[in-house]
Amino acid sequence: MLKNKERNSIMTVSIRDDRENMEYDVVIIGAGPSGLSCAIRLKQLNADINICILEKGSEVGAHILSGAVFEPRALDELIPDWKDKDAPLTCPATKDKFAFLTKNHAIALPAPPQMHNKGNYIISLGNLCRWLAGYAENLGVEIFCGFAASEVLYNEQGAVIGVATGDMGLDKGGNKTEQFEAGMELHARQTIFAEGCHGSLTKELINKYDLRKNSDPQTYGLGIKELWEIDPSKHKQGLCQHTIGWPMDSQTYGGSWIYHMEDNIISIGFVTGLDYKNPYLSPYEEMQRFKTHPKIKPLLEGGRRLAYGARTLVEGGFQSLPKLTFAGGLLIGDTAGFLNVPKIKGNHTAMKSGMVAAESIYDKLQAYGLECSEYSDNIKDTWLWDELKSVRNIRAGFHKGLLAGLINAAIETFTGGKLSRTLKNHADHEQLEKTALHKVIEYPKPDGKITFDKLSSVQLSNTNHAENQPCHLKLKDSAIPISVNLPEYGEPAQNYCPAGVYEIIELEGEQPRLQINSQNCVHCKTCDIKDPLQNINWCVPQGGGGPNYPNM
Repeated sequence: MLKNKERNSIMTVSIRDDRENMEYDVVIIGAGPSGLSCAIRLKQLNADINICILEKGSEVGAHILSGAVFEPRALDELIPDWKDKDAPLTCPATKDKFAFLTKNHAIALPAPPQMHNKGNYIISLGNLCRWLAGYAENLGVEIFCGFAASEVLYNEQGAVIGVATGDMGLDKGGNKTEQFEAGMELHARQTIFAEGCHGSLTKELINKYDLRKNSDPQTYGLGIKELWEIDPSKHKQGLCQHTIGWPMDSQTYGGSWIYHMEDNIISIGFVTGLDYKNPYLSPYEEMQRFKTHPKIKPLLEGGRRLAYGARTLVEGGFQSLPKLTFAGGLLIGDTAGFLNVPKIKGNHTAMKSGMVAAESIYDKLQAYGLECSEYSDNIKDTWLWDELKSVRNIRAGFHKGLLAGLINAAIETFTGGKLSRTLKNHADHEQLEKTALHKVIEYPKPDGKITFDKLSSVQLSNTNHAENQPCHLKLKDSAIPISVNLPEYGEPAQNYCPAGVYEIIELEGEQPRLQINSQNCVHCKTCDIKDPLQNINWCVPQGGGGPNYPNM
């Protein structure tokens, strides 16, 4: 615990009678780049600070998915001698390519300045987080994996005083089994929410404290990623390729990446903006279709798919940042929205936000429930704020289509984002239109060599959930999927989910019903974001459930 600090008291009895509690100076939710950086920076400031990180994955990195080309700017600040400590940054980015795809051709374009990757590294973010976790643990940070924070704890004044982990050993009906274990309460002077994109507890905090009162809605993309081992003759270590255009139509935002890693491995993926309008669109199938392009397919032929995953990413940027602080806690990383979309990078900004948070709360650890408003002010004095502000209009410029977006991006880049007007963002679920306005998209059947079905992909993600646990995908109104979503939107969950979780069952002589295959869930959060009536609430399952990503 902190030394030489005058401490006020906290309720030492658990808020729920059957739960034990543990007391820390700081509890951090999520062992991603922002949470780990925050913990490391706190320990650098004072080795006696008592810190706990809760990670819902079975291990650090199990739920981490990113492209990823990594800009080491924040890491240089956090751990200046990282090169001497065997950090997993060993594949420098050497060349950038950018192309506009038509159905059969690729038109080479100059790479936008934000996509210039000299000095950056192609990495596995999961492996970087594993390395950061080891560094943090050596400093004395406690990391509890397989424990999902399921509840925010408040005191009588409404301030956050920690979180509770979920109960274990409940059956599908929520009843206690012989294996029941009550969750644990972790009380903290400051609770840092680093849940990643669209965090389940962060949603609650945003509503409780009205943190979006003065910001635009957040907007998102869904990234589908695969790792491939390809023919060595086709491999060009360090090459970073990006495309726009096909298979997206001119009104739908999206694009691809192909990063040539070490050992003949490539990271290949496709991001679809979740503000798309056509309810028949499937981001998963768009990714599979992308791989059939005449300029992409030859790269994969003769290769072997090694891994699959999917995750949403925040795309709203500067104007969609919520209020970052509240009594007893604050938001960092992707859970706040610090992704730089034009750069296609958010790991360096996530790390920087965690470091600034650590420096800001350091003098707030003498008491429970204090609001660290200094954090917001301190963020504004960093390169992170300037970086996001300068590109704030580029993603929003694509709301009116590809051509308008490209023209706007060129203007914004040329002027350095100094235009006086800031473009608005919109809520993604409100953009979905009804099936009457669209035609069914006929996607080709998977060939099992270049393209694959959802279930075989989920199998590669090593996803697992205890089958008898309560469903973590909760419908606010169980009637809506059949009474509204199916007749009006074709029940779009069947299409936007990249893991085959949502399925309409139609048997002869029976009414259609929605089947939720929650054991397939890869925790991408798309359903919580894109459902047109906001009827799906994604909650954490029992700790340790979900994907177990290797090298993603």
